[in-house]
Amino acid sequence: MDSHRAEADALEAEIRALKRACLELPAPGEDTSRVRQSFQGIYQSDSEEWKSSKNQRRHLGRLESELRFLSTLTGIRIRSYSKKTEDLTGTEMAEKSIKKVLQRHRLSGSCHMITFQLEFQILEIQNKESLSSVITDLSIIMEPTKYSELSEFVSRTEERRDLFMFFRSLHFFVEWCEYRKRTFKHFKGKYPEIVHLSKGASSSCMGIRSPSQPDFELVIVWRIHVDEAGKVLPRLDLLTKAPLRALELDKKGVIESAPLSFRTLLGVLGIEATLESLIKSLCAQS
Repeated sequence: MDSHRAEADALEAEIRALKRACLELPAPGEDTSRVRQSFQGIYQSDSEEWKSSKNQRRHLGRLESELRFLSTLTGIRIRSYSKKTEDLTGTEMAEKSIKKVLQRHRLSGSCHMITFQLEFQILEIQNKESLSSVITDLSIIMEPTKYSELSEFVSRTEERRDLFMFFRSLHFFVEWCEYRKRTFKHFKGKYPEIVHLSKGASSSCMGIRSPSQPDFELVIVWRIHVDEAGKVLPRLDLLTKAPLRALELDKKGVIESAPLSFRTLLGVLGIEATLESLIKSLCAQS
């Protein structure tokens, strides 16, 4: 009976973490009210179900199903979880009906290709009228990745002890990484002689070079930035590589103004249409 209860407690904690992270995902263009309402209705169990092991197994099955659903929706998968509780209630506090508990949590998981380990403490103080809880310590360990943008974000999250910002931002960061990879792969497949990916589709740079003009190249640098508030935004810049003779002949400064024109196009056409336009423009001049 105790082993079933412990397993259920672990699953419930995982679901609560994913549920809170998912509820804060501001999915653009999607009405989240229906999803939010469905989450609010999740896990309304009858206390009498705990009276038999059969009901416990049924309850565990529901928790596992909900956890799989949330993992699919957010991309976040919890691999292991443990919790230790320490009662800090002193004699004087007990006399005033105040309860003080420190929870130490440890979990490991992944968000698609990025793995992480979290250790955090939650201090709960309960009296007759209210219950308050606060994260007093947060440590995030991430395996070395090629995404240098994550280092500063992780440090900032630890300082703020903002656990849910971590889950929310990590979700969108990975989404943008996957989108960048698919986009680069698409153009490499469509224009194999024009598009060059020095480090493969996972690279943050894409070169555009015409076979007839190998000395002239456009380089797209696509970074993924996480701002102070945890908002994830793409940052694309255009670099030009041109021989000195071409720069001397460019009396109108077209090459020099290309990066600014590129950013303007991004605001008007979007990422994919802008890249397509650049490639076709270079092909037309070949």
